[in-house]
Amino acid sequence: MTAIYDFSPAAADGTPHPLAAYRDHVLLIVNTASRCGFTPQYEGLEALWRRHRAAGLVVLGFPCNQFGAQEPGDADEIARFCRLTYAVSFPVLAKVAVNGPGADPLFVYLKRARPGLLGTRSIKWNFTKFLVGRDGSVIGRYPPRTRPAALEGAIVAALRAAA
Repeated sequence: MTAIYDFSPAAADGTPHPLAAYRDHVLLIVNTASRCGFTPQYEGLEALWRRHRAAGLVVLGFPCNQFGAQEPGDADEIARFCRLTYAVSFPVLAKVAVNGPGADPLFVYLKRARPGLLGTRSIKWNFTKFLVGRDGSVIGRYPPRTRPAALEGAIVAALRAAA
């Protein structure tokens, strides 16, 4: 049976980024974009990361260009934008597809584990968020309109839960 820790998505530099390194952590996995109306959510994601990383939260950003071509840059451009515009210090990995036949296997897994409204599997837009508990279970899926601050309670509860 596949578990979240079996995945090794590509880091921004193309090297494997094994999620097994985050065993016993709470993960917030987000498909991101630099030219989206939701892009200011980087600020809220960074705030959550800074506030809760010592307790075990890891925020992982996955740039995606599938929605309105709102993430056209390469890895260096994306990293520079995130760092200079929103002071992002959480890991921003390689650009991925989240839907369709070329979807990254991690996102195929996340969508299967936590379908959207009415059981839909596809991701509708940038800044869809998945919350993964310390035990590796996908415990929440949040739509783009859900601001990062609204996840505070769920994140704190997940951090308090035993692995």
